[in-house]
Amino acid sequence: MVALPIIHRHKTHMVRVGDINIGGEAAVVVQSMTNTDTADIAASVQQVKELADAGSEIVRLTVNTEAAARAMPEIKNQLLKEGYTTPLVGCFHYNGHRLLNDIPDCAVALDKYRINPGNVGFGEKRSQQFEMMIEKAIQYNKAVRIGVNWGSLDQDLSATLMDENAKRATPLPAENILREALVQSALNNALLAESIGLQPAQIILSCKVSRPQDLVAVYTELANRSKYALHLGLTEAGIGYKGIVATTAALSVLLQQGIGDTIRASLTPRPGEPRTTEVAVCCEILQSLGLRAFSPQVTACPGCGRTTSSYFQSLADQIQTYLHQQMPIWRGQYPGVETLKVAVMGCIVNGPGESKHADIGISLPGTGESPVAPVFIDGQKAYTLRGDRIAEEFMEILTTYVVTRFNTALSSETGLTV
Repeated sequence: MVALPIIHRHKTHMVRVGDINIGGEAAVVVQSMTNTDTADIAASVQQVKELADAGSEIVRLTVNTEAAARAMPEIKNQLLKEGYTTPLVGCFHYNGHRLLNDIPDCAVALDKYRINPGNVGFGEKRSQQFEMMIEKAIQYNKAVRIGVNWGSLDQDLSATLMDENAKRATPLPAENILREALVQSALNNALLAESIGLQPAQIILSCKVSRPQDLVAVYTELANRSKYALHLGLTEAGIGYKGIVATTAALSVLLQQGIGDTIRASLTPRPGEPRTTEVAVCCEILQSLGLRAFSPQVTACPGCGRTTSSYFQSLADQIQTYLHQQMPIWRGQYPGVETLKVAVMGCIVNGPGESKHADIGISLPGTGESPVAPVFIDGQKAYTLRGDRIAEEFMEILTTYVVTRFNTALSSETGLTV
């Protein structure tokens, strides 16, 4: 996966998670979370593989019971046997201190611990149990995400800030105080972790909220007040278009400002929808902003009265599907293929122009146009397709182009430059 350093990044500490770097000069990292019962080893392994194949570079799993904790080492081992080195994160709430202490194999197998300070315990036990988890991270040299959530915020801190605000001559809106409480909670707990012995280069912060404007405000403040690596994401983005749009709106504003070192789209899947949708959304956000390249991009016109045939839509969908299916294979065989740009256009108005701007493109005939489809390669017209096999022939040309251009060994042997 190729990093395209266009936007000036906010400087943060670099954190090592497994074999992945987060923060510093590293590219923004995509992560996701399983929704399987972690104790179901087979199902969890399968979903981690699916998420990794889709482009997730880190995967988080719920560790809420002894059975889930005991399953983690075997999940890790099975993934490694199948060639998956994707770092695994344990998501702990309420009993993480006990699980990490009682099941050391789990503590070792995980590459990062996710701790929510609002859910580590109550009253006097909160600090003690937080300290226990941090000590395990120090003992096993693990990264920690200190993740503060709007829905589980430290009530004592919130109450204190609300009381102080009430004494102001002109009190601020309540939502401003809650945002400040989130920021203070994250920073205070990070400093507490450091006082216990955790290094800044082991700490990632997150302040999860559900509304995009709140997310932008909170992370802008976090970036101004710290150098910790930052994990971006809405805590419950929603379902369908709502979740995708809300996530894109919030993350894009921050990423454009250089804020954010790793991202997740917390989408609610529709019934039957694959879990990998959240990964696809993150990859598309980063690729659209020019920050990363994960998969070849297909430009396709939206259609209009000049394109009464839906043929170009079908072809564009076939090509996009084909490219995504091939990427797990091509990524290893053809370095750089993720930067490929393909155009599938529906008529003569923009078709030839867009096709010339792509690495490879086809301009299909619109309504009333001659039934021919010129194919452009690297800006030059290379073929003219006709008949009933236009789709099949273009796919063959596309595949040949990929093999020829991105096969380093082949290009070296033949001296061919595409």
